[in-house]
Amino acid sequence: MEHGGPSRTALVTAWARAVHQVADQPRILTDPLVARLVGSEAGAPGIDRPRRLFFAARARFAEDRVAHAVADGVRQAVFLGAGLDTFGCRNPYPDLRVFEVDHPATQEWKRERLALAGIDCPATATFVPLDFETGTLAAALAAAGFQRSEPAVFVWLGVVFYLTPAAARATLDYIAGQARPAEVVFDYLQPADNDEERAHLRQRADRLAAEGEPLRSFFAPDEIAAQLRALGFAEIDDYPAADLVAGYLDGQPGFEDEPSRALRASRVLRARR
Repeated sequence: MEHGGPSRTALVTAWARAVHQVADQPRILTDPLVARLVGSEAGAPGIDRPRRLFFAARARFAEDRVAHAVADGVRQAVFLGAGLDTFGCRNPYPDLRVFEVDHPATQEWKRERLALAGIDCPATATFVPLDFETGTLAAALAAAGFQRSEPAVFVWLGVVFYLTPAAARATLDYIAGQARPAEVVFDYLQPADNDEERAHLRQRADRLAAEGEPLRSFFAPDEIAAQLRALGFAEIDDYPAADLVAGYLDGQPGFEDEPSRALRASRVLRARR
């Protein structure tokens, strides 16, 4: 990411969610704030329907899991690498504290945009600035009032594949140390299993590296599941991107007849301990 604001991928994700509000039916995710947050830039890039649906579906899935956690009595939600996500400002649960963890530059830009758009976040939203080069997740959350001795749900979208395997494991270790029940929702990339897919992933990796956001990790589903079980996560659900999207379309057409190669490596997982 650039130190003057959010990363390109954070902006693209927000643009996709904004366009999804008006361009896609049925709508998977309802987000009345995102277009106001990104302003006139909402229509800037051309974002294909498969990616719009996936970005909407993974966010909807995460928010659905937060709803389940709240119903079970959880009162803390942590959005890791929150980017331009708006859940903290849309939070419908008055007893749920939402901690948004991200780079200070991203949060400064986001808060300026929220103010310009006249979007007021409730007192339940807490911005947690963290530069991993100078601080730690544990210290940043503790300083923000997060309670390690209380249950929590963690949302970690669009981040894991930009981390080294060791860095991803360190964050999972932290989450596993949370008081039960602790749940995490994240997306990741699985390795290609044929030459065509490997070539496509190389092109994608090269493009992102040129934008300053290189891909650093891939996980096979059985590999990541084994890591999670070793950390004590007993409940694991893992979905390919296309299946996750289809589950929210209720039998209506998705992108079955459209090119979706860009999503074949993408998976969304939730684990609970």
